[in-house]
Amino acid sequence: MTNPSPPATLTASDTATASTQILVRDSRDEDLPAIQAIYRHHVLHGTGSFELEPPDLAEMTRRRADVLRNGFPYLVAQVDDQVLGYAYANFFRTRPAYRFTLENSIYIERTAVGRGIGRTLLRELLARCEALGCRQMLAVIGDSANVASIGLHAACGFRFAGVMRASGWKFDRWLDTVFMQRELGPGFSQPPVA
Repeated sequence: MTNPSPPATLTASDTATASTQILVRDSRDEDLPAIQAIYRHHVLHGTGSFELEPPDLAEMTRRRADVLRNGFPYLVAQVDDQVLGYAYANFFRTRPAYRFTLENSIYIERTAVGRGIGRTLLRELLARCEALGCRQMLAVIGDSANVASIGLHAACGFRFAGVMRASGWKFDRWLDTVFMQRELGPGFSQPPVA
């Protein structure tokens, strides 16, 4: 589970900047300030995360270490030597019965939205998690009005799995939580390999 995959270099051919090369690679320690800055913006200005205060660099470092310790990918998307997004997967729940079900997180630098970075990152994350033998990927999306995240997940094969109405309170209003789900590999058609 801990063998890093080689970086994936993809052309964002489905975007207006078709010549942009998006390098998806394993994150490194030196990427953490950029990752923290991207997430900070989303916490302070968006509803995709229900955190109210952005975590500091030490906490983001701890969270990344937890993902890597569990043997899951923590990826960044790089364009022209700049980290413009990140994505990772971790256990959905820690009880043993959930061990083949993961939850993903993906955040894109605000000026880079709409350039194919999210789709490129998410596709690579799904491929890597499938190669690990995982069977289900869940997206727990903050705010039912978060059409960008819902659309991204739908474009990558996720299907609607439910909504928890008014489950979060942020920016002085109630927000829904949207669940989307995608099978990995054979999904539930076969027993998992222990």
